[in-house]
Amino acid sequence: MLQKTTLSFLKELKKNNTKEWFDTNRKRYESAKADFAALTQTVIQQLGKKDPFVAALLPKDCMFRMNRDVRFSKNKDPYKTNMGMYLSRGGKKSVFSGYYFHLEPGGNSFMGGGLYMPEPDVIKKIRQEIDYNWEAFHKIISNKKFKSIYQVLQREEGMVLSREPKGYEKDNPAIEYIKLKSWVATAPITDQLLTSDQLVKEIIGAFETLHPMITFLNNALEE
Repeated sequence: MLQKTTLSFLKELKKNNTKEWFDTNRKRYESAKADFAALTQTVIQQLGKKDPFVAALLPKDCMFRMNRDVRFSKNKDPYKTNMGMYLSRGGKKSVFSGYYFHLEPGGNSFMGGGLYMPEPDVIKKIRQEIDYNWEAFHKIISNKKFKSIYQVLQREEGMVLSREPKGYEKDNPAIEYIKLKSWVATAPITDQLLTSDQLVKEIIGAFETLHPMITFLNNALEE
């Protein structure tokens, strides 16, 4: 579970997103960071039993910095108001798909993973893999447990083509997944669960259910 003090720090940061406030509350930040790192370590250890590529990771390989890059953004707030971990082969900067946990109190936390907006050469490989092995991919995303947690893959604006990509026909049975530019599944987490002793169990259950899709996507990148 996470400490209530971690959630309260993030909530207050959202209302006071300035360097002056952050510097004054740096000890609270360090405590929240350590709390999140401890959760990350626990998830690594437990998920590593299912996915050996995760087992050797360290929290620092998976956690994101709080500082925002504001150089090209209209939003000049200096800090993120969330914490995230991305467990992927090779760490958070890896090209491989992985598992993601997003901590943002106020009803905005979620868990899931996959492959978000990869480079064109990676997209091409994933589309080919889905086309060649549609039955296997369909079996994964239509699995009863998968659907009970994630329902469907995300299809938000910018994540899917308006028409089939070059080389694929409209009547291809996999076309709605070939048209995707990201292959991501997520499930929400309530604020109540964040501070519950059931949190790790829920995260691991969700990640283990996602494991076949992660494996499928990563196999495509190895070929």
